[in-house]
This record gives sequence, structure tokens and C-alpha cells, in this order.
Amino acid sequence: MRPWRHIDGRFLYLPASQDVWNQLRARLQLAQRLSGTAIWVPHPGAIGIGVDVDLPIGGFVDVLLLPRDTTQWPLEGTQMEFYIWWIDEYPQIRLLPADPRHRREDFDEWISSQNGPAAAAFRTHHSA
Repeated sequence: MRPWRHIDGRFLYLPASQDVWNQLRARLQLAQRLSGTAIWVPHPGAIGIGVDVDLPIGGFVDVLLLPRDTTQWPLEGTQMEFYIWWIDEYPQIRLLPADPRHRREDFDEWISSQNGPAAAAFRTHHSA
């Protein structure tokens, strides 16, 4: 069953059980590439976008990783590639758009100053 569900004109997030999430999380890695569809863009500029990644848990792109210019955000229904940015105890995958046009404008500079595990994994997998 899909975790993002359209009910009464709005999207609700109803992820799989914690047991399913624990099994799935063990198979996922930071900077891993996933295909997904932007299915929920509540108010561009507000919090981010919900993404269906064809798993029993959903994906989410935080506003801090998206362009300041909200016209550059993916529209609902846009199919695209993402990198796993963060995985934690909550059954949801935080994502980073693979296409630089859908990332914050200063991403290259910003990523070089970040010390977290997601930034380190991204730099390791994407260094030239």
C-alpha cells in the first residue's frame, strides 16, 4: 500500500509499520539513487515536497534543499531521480533531487561546508 494517500482533497502520510521500515532501512544507503514522483507540493516555499518512491514508506524533500525560486520546484506528477539524503528512526526517506535545476541555487558551495553524514556520503559518491 502506498504511504502517501489522497483522502478528502488532501494528502496524508500513512507509512508501513515500524517492522517493515526497519527491514527496509537496513537495505538503504545515503546517496543511493531512487526514482520517484513528486505527488505533494502543499505550498511552494513552505516546507518541501512529498515524493512517492514506490516503497511502503514515502520520501520528502525539505525546503532547504530546494531552490529559493519556487517556480523551479518540481510540479505534482513530475517523475524524476533523487538521492537519499537522510534516513532515521521515523519511517520516511529524506531526499535530494538528482537534477541540479531542482536543488538550492548555492548547492555546490553549501554542500562543501556541510559536515553531516548525508553531505559526506554525497561528496564521496559524486566527487570528480
